Amino acid sequence: MTVTFEKKRVLPLSNLEATEALGASLATQFRRGLVFLRGPLGAGKTTLVRGWLRALGYDGPVKSPTFTLVEPYELDSVQILHFDLFRIANPSEIEYIGMLEHLETSQLQFVEWPERGESHLPDPDLDIQLEYDGPYRQAMISVENVDKY
Repeated sequence: MTVTFEKKRVLPLSNLEATEALGASLATQFRRGLVFLRGPLGAGKTTLVRGWLRALGYDGPVKSPTFTLVEPYELDSVQILHFDLFRIANPSEIEYIGMLEHLETSQLQFVEWPERGESHLPDPDLDIQLEYDGPYRQAMISVENVDKY
């Protein structure tokens, strides 16, 4: 699956492989920045990150950071962070866990459930909404910081 650059796009996702392929395609165009991942439980947010990381050369396990809050990855001296704010009860907890400092020092950041802390987070470069569409899923992709890419 190849995704061409557009400011907004809706794509159907027929299965997990399609979701991973979408992540891989996005990795070819977006190698740095802040990516918000929205959607209900089980919609494929971590699956999309797995495809993205595989395309960048990471071959280790990619797991949801729901309980750890953050999973770090390092590829060729590039720091990638995968946050999950599902368990954040108050947006001010983002400052307490040092998330904002991590956003400044890493090159690529994925944030699942950003709405839990959006008032304390910078604007994303890429905003991806994954939703159920009957037995399938769809991804709504918005490039928010066009000048960066």
